[in-house]
This record gives sequence, structure tokens and C-alpha cells, in this order.
Amino acid sequence: MQLSSVPGGQASAILLISCPDQPGLVATITEFIFRNHGNILHLDQHVDSEENVFFMRVEWDLARFAIPADAIGGAFKAIAEPRQMVWELHFSYNVQRMAVFVSKLGHCLYDILSRYQSGEWNVEIPLIVSNHPDMRSVAEKFDIPYHEFTITKDNKREQEDRQIELLRELNVDFVVLARYMQIISPEFVAQFPNRIINIHHSFLPAFIGAKPYHAAFARGVKIIGATSHYVTSDLDAGPILEQDTVRVDHRDSVDDLVRKGRDVEKLVLARAVWFHLQRQVLVYHNKTVIFG
Repeated sequence: MQLSSVPGGQASAILLISCPDQPGLVATITEFIFRNHGNILHLDQHVDSEENVFFMRVEWDLARFAIPADAIGGAFKAIAEPRQMVWELHFSYNVQRMAVFVSKLGHCLYDILSRYQSGEWNVEIPLIVSNHPDMRSVAEKFDIPYHEFTITKDNKREQEDRQIELLRELNVDFVVLARYMQIISPEFVAQFPNRIINIHHSFLPAFIGAKPYHAAFARGVKIIGATSHYVTSDLDAGPILEQDTVRVDHRDSVDDLVRKGRDVEKLVLARAVWFHLQRQVLVYHNKTVIFG
């Protein structure tokens, strides 16, 4: 576990950077930190040679850093602009606020809430949103407000506007779709670019529809899996955060496939949320760079 993820651990700053590749980038960035008495905790970089793009994540201890936190961005800007850097600055002590959207299936929701309650994730969950009443009792067990929005084809835009307003009121940073069985409109997505995380079975587009595991069973598949990605206006085509698979064979029933599939869905979604919480993700075009 990284030190920045530990409640009560040392305060750190995190820079996520992408720019045209050029000589001296690593030296310039690390010299900025060293010159101001920062101690680097983690550094990872990657160069996409085909696109000629440089990517970096660097995290450093703020205990003796000479620049106040609220002035670091302004100081780094003088370095970033001449080199055409696109960058984000984050601080470990800023706890993100996550909204969870769910429909009738609770396996991903239970997994998220157990990680939250146990303290595994340093995150706040101010609300759970659903289009059905089924998961209300789960939210009550964890003492989290539950907001139900019944959605039809006639009221979808109005209900989404209400959801967006509520998320704004509660200062939500990002949204997790924990098997939320509604297509999010482009207008909703535009409010949270690269901040809506979805999970689905990896059968798409080969096994679409309401019963993908039944369709997979009928085809005699040998492997099933799940994919977590950021939501874009293109359905299930956003930047991929994490994927995993599990082997199956002729001995497995439909129920076995459903059980194994839900297990991998929980794990893949949890990894994706962890990457996001740790500020380990850079999105470039429709792909992600996931730093270790």
C-alpha cells in the first residue's frame, strides 16, 4: 500500500503529466522537487514511442517542501508551459467523495461498502443512487443515504438532471456504476469526464443482452471475464481501467458461470476504483496509462 493511501500517513503531492517527449523531462521535474527540498516517494514514467508522448506520475513528501501546497501549481506552471505539459496536481490528504449507483444486483455494492467500512479505501461515500428500491436495506445497514430515482423513457432527462444536481450539492468527485442497469446520457457523462467508472462482463459485444452468461453457456465458452472502464458517450467504449478473466469448462452450469462472473466483476471493479483513488491513471485519447 502506498503511503499516500494511509489515513494519517505523511502528506504528499502527486503530479500526473503528459507531454511531447523531449530530452531532459525527468531531470527537469525531479530537479524542481529536489530544489524545493521534496523527497520523492514514487516515480513512474512511460514513453509512447509511436505517439512520441511522455507520461509520468511522481509523488513526493511535503513535510519539508519549501513551497506551500496552494502555491505548488503556480510554481510548476513555469516549468510545464514551455514543454507543453498537460498536468494534474493532487494531494494525499484530500479525501475523494464517491457516489455509488446500483440497480438490483448487490454483489459489487457489498464489495465496495465492505472495503469502505473496513478502512481499506480512504474515501467518503455520501450517497447511494438507484433506479430501484431493492438495495435500500443494504444502504441502511451501512448508514449511507439512499436516493431512488425511478426512470422511464419519458422522464430520463429530468431524473438525470435531478441526480446531477444532487451530486453537485454533495460535492461528489466521481461516480461508480456498481451494476447500474441504465445507459448514462452524454449530458450526464459531460458533467464527470473520466470520473464515471463502470463494470461489465467481457462478453460485449459478442454476448449482449440481459442474460450474457446464459448465452455464453450455450456457446460452450472456456473463459469468462469482466472489464472496468471510464464511461464516455460511446456505449461501453470508454478508456479501459482493468480487466480479468477466469477459466470455465463443460462441468460448469449457468449458475457456476454467474457465480464466477460476479466474483471477477467485483475484483475488477475494486481494482479500477483503487487506481482512481490512488491517482494512478492518465487518460490519453481513448486509452489509459496505469502507473504502478
